[in-house]
Amino acid sequence: MGGVMAKGLCANDEIPLLDQETEPAEFELETSITNHAQDDHTTVKVQRTPPFVILLTLLSTIGGFLFGYDTGVVSGATLPIADKFKLNTFEKELFVSITVGAAAVFAIIGGILNDKIGRKPTTLIASVVFAVGAIVLATANSKATLLIGRFILGIGIGFASVTVPIYIAETSPSAIRGRLVSLNQAFISGGMFVSLVACGTLCPVAFGWRYMLGLAAVPAIIQLIGFLFMPESPRYLVKKGKDQLAINILRRLRGVTDVNEEYQAIKTACEEEVKANQLTSDRSIVVRVFTDAAVRRALIIGAALQLFQQITGINTIMYYSATIIRMSGVTNNCTAIWYASVTAFFNFIFTFVGIALVDRVGRRKLFLASLAGVVFSLLFMGISFQLEEKTAPDVTQAYTVVPDECATKFSTCGECTKDPDCGFCFTKTDDGEYVNSTCLSASKDLTSSLYGACSVNSSTQSISTTYTLAYDYCPSPYAWMTVVGMVIYLIFFAAGMGPMPWTINSEIYPLWARSFCNSITTFVNWTFNLLISMTFLSLSEAITEQGAFYLYTSFGVIGFIFFFLVLPETRGRTLEEMEVLFSGSWFVRS
Repeated sequence: MGGVMAKGLCANDEIPLLDQETEPAEFELETSITNHAQDDHTTVKVQRTPPFVILLTLLSTIGGFLFGYDTGVVSGATLPIADKFKLNTFEKELFVSITVGAAAVFAIIGGILNDKIGRKPTTLIASVVFAVGAIVLATANSKATLLIGRFILGIGIGFASVTVPIYIAETSPSAIRGRLVSLNQAFISGGMFVSLVACGTLCPVAFGWRYMLGLAAVPAIIQLIGFLFMPESPRYLVKKGKDQLAINILRRLRGVTDVNEEYQAIKTACEEEVKANQLTSDRSIVVRVFTDAAVRRALIIGAALQLFQQITGINTIMYYSATIIRMSGVTNNCTAIWYASVTAFFNFIFTFVGIALVDRVGRRKLFLASLAGVVFSLLFMGISFQLEEKTAPDVTQAYTVVPDECATKFSTCGECTKDPDCGFCFTKTDDGEYVNSTCLSASKDLTSSLYGACSVNSSTQSISTTYTLAYDYCPSPYAWMTVVGMVIYLIFFAAGMGPMPWTINSEIYPLWARSFCNSITTFVNWTFNLLISMTFLSLSEAITEQGAFYLYTSFGVIGFIFFFLVLPETRGRTLEEMEVLFSGSWFVRS
């Protein structure tokens, strides 16, 4: 068979192209179809996804799994760690947020590394960082070491969050690119679910928190070893002038020897980048991004996707799921963690719904439908909190036997339980009424009061009359609504708003701007992740729980209107066609 020669567009050498007729039979199905009306014979070739692409994607998404595990494990591990190291409220917040802050900063650095050294080396570095961070946390004996370990994990999460979606997008066939990129979000959700299962399992074990945190080293080491044998992204190699290596890798990735069309598309993009660099050689990439109308528009929409993913409250739901569940009356920490793992399971399972629909329904429709469901569930939770507040029982008795500040300060359960030193003591009748209620000072274990009917030695704790101390919740017949609302939220979020911002951002930028723009949008995601997770409790105190959820609802409504007007459909377009799509009108024709 004769070969074809083509001049390298990003290099000065000539590169032998491929024989266009030879394709391995094992990667295609041939189906003969006879059209009797036309009396002709047609052969249809359906190309399968090569197993190597599946293996590469699975190894890549271990980074997503670690992303999810190390952000999710904190919700369960914080409880025993706080007891072990006597963490105060600020230290607990710092233990959670230092990872998020580090991830935001190192997402930017990860974008730079992607351009300088490549996608594969950056992934290998992230694997090492994940393993080191897990080992430091598992062996920590001081608060400072805990914070150092969490900071190290933030570095790995920042690298993985910006690198994995790009790497998968640049190595996947265009027909299934959306599903494979969305698989990363499924692994993030799966990591969160597994972390809560691990926390629930290890909760009653002595020093179980060490195992909770240290287990993350195992998948990190697996990814490190496996990725040593994975290839670099073909697009990155072409950008660096390593065309023949890129061609060989494309053959492995596609399972065919004829990759001329895809190779030429990449070369064309590379040639356009070279020309653009010649025209703007004196300008930085930041200037180029913000002066190129198409890229600027794509970046604004991409950053907005990440912004609204966070400000509609996903990390309020994930980080405070156990707290919300306790509002229904679950007082045991381990039980609350197990219930939280059930909600995380819904998040994990329905991520696969999004994967199944992303290339069938399209990015735009799936995202808008998901956002509409999220808005409904946020409104539902806001209403449930409001009903709980309105039906919360009053303090009907004042304890006066021993001077107790809590007993005289508050008149309602809601006021009582907002004070960290107090608990609402009550008994429930057969008719479901809460009677003989008192606000009392809580003991150190938060399960009993220091004095009165809910104290350990109280003479009123009899078989006929049982008192309960509600420390951080108020008894309410509407508490179940909050849990249901949380499940509905996660079902809708996981199917669209979870994976779509990452999927869309991985495919809407030209090659020269891809790493930079993805690092910017990932930084936006982590910054608002930090903002929401650090402000929910104080926001709830300032404007009430229902006020916080109504605020998130209003953000969701604004987001729906914005994306309905400006978010285009990117399904079925090659990575090189996106610039044309974003060069048109800002407003999308429905």
